[in-house]
Amino acid sequence: MSQNRSHAVMAQRHEARDSVDDFPTPPWATRALMEHAVIGQGFRRDTLSEMTCWEPACGRGYMAGVLVDYFDSVRVSDIVRYTENDPLDFLAPSRAKVDWIITNPPFRLGLEFALTALERAKVGVAIFARSNWGEGVERYRRLFGVHKPAIVAQFVERVPLVKGRVDQKASTATSYSWFVWHVDGRWHFDTRHVWIPPCRKLLEREGDYTR
Repeated sequence: MSQNRSHAVMAQRHEARDSVDDFPTPPWATRALMEHAVIGQGFRRDTLSEMTCWEPACGRGYMAGVLVDYFDSVRVSDIVRYTENDPLDFLAPSRAKVDWIITNPPFRLGLEFALTALERAKVGVAIFARSNWGEGVERYRRLFGVHKPAIVAQFVERVPLVKGRVDQKASTATSYSWFVWHVDGRWHFDTRHVWIPPCRKLLEREGDYTR
């Protein structure tokens, strides 16, 4: 029997340790965060519009291009220069502070990105990651057991990620979620699991795939 190794079936990716891990997030998935796991969970749209945000693994700007519709200003940076972003190592020591940090970090550095973001965000942090990122003893000891997320927002629809680009026709067998922390402590009693309902068709915009 032959083994099916198509993109839609393989749920893991293996990048070299020096890889920049360039798997852009489709813009609709970032809108889903804002509409269903931020605004939909108690944050006011007009309050967010007065806040600052930082996308520290911005790549070609697919996520930041959405965030500018919600925040007063959005800083973009990445360890390599893609377009007009700051070439910056987010994990290097810094005193920079913003209200929100929202990103899809390199998979192997997700824990470090989350811990660093929690030090630098004044209001909230949102990390896009595989749903099984919530597993693992080290992540529990250093992150989830110490800094409990306010919300884990599970996508009902699959979010296809493709190396180096976004592809409207791509498919995937990998499940993704948004892990959201309320750094300022609001409504922070225990982690809530919420569903991100089917919303891709509603949240896609003309030009999303031609950046």
